[in-house]
Amino acid sequence: MRQLLRSLPALSGTAPAFDPEAAPDDPLELFSAWFATAVEHRVPEPHAATLATADADGRPSARVLVLKDVGPDGFAFATDARSAKASDLAANPRAALGFWWQPVLRQVRVEGTARHLGVEASADDYLARSPASRAAAAGVRPGEPLTSVDELRAAMSDARARIDADPAFVLPSWQAWLVVPDVLEFWQGSPDRAHVRLVYRRDADRWSHGLVWP
Repeated sequence: MRQLLRSLPALSGTAPAFDPEAAPDDPLELFSAWFATAVEHRVPEPHAATLATADADGRPSARVLVLKDVGPDGFAFATDARSAKASDLAANPRAALGFWWQPVLRQVRVEGTARHLGVEASADDYLARSPASRAAAAGVRPGEPLTSVDELRAAMSDARARIDADPAFVLPSWQAWLVVPDVLEFWQGSPDRAHVRLVYRRDADRWSHGLVWP
């Protein structure tokens, strides 16, 4: 495995032009621009992000999810209240998000505090999903022991029938969350390893930003 890992190429993408001196004061403006560039360059699933959390004892956990919105208040995603990430966030609301867009050699890191958006926003998020997505969420029991994949598929099939029969059904345990950022880092890789790291930090309602060493 060691030899295989060392034989693989790294930084094989092509970085677009980026002038950190011309970066906007608002990091969310820069995120939107970088995201648009990722879409333009056909980065596969650029809305996929790694969410890192820690439980009450500080034990970390990370998983990939799909970003659902970005706005002035932060980065939105949703999950089941029975999931490990929801349990972690209830005990320790500090969270981080990581985006890796390999074809353009760009990475964005987000650090902040997560907050539950409430029943109405959670219902709106659930109903905005496709019937298949709603059925997948309604048919599972996150983290519980599973006898077989056949049991899973049967439960999801039953859930799909319920969704089709009652399109207004909302899974009671569904939760919409928002990561409110206080740090954002924009990392652009370079084949010569002179990677650019531009870090934004929030102080009250104001952002400051500057370069840091790679």
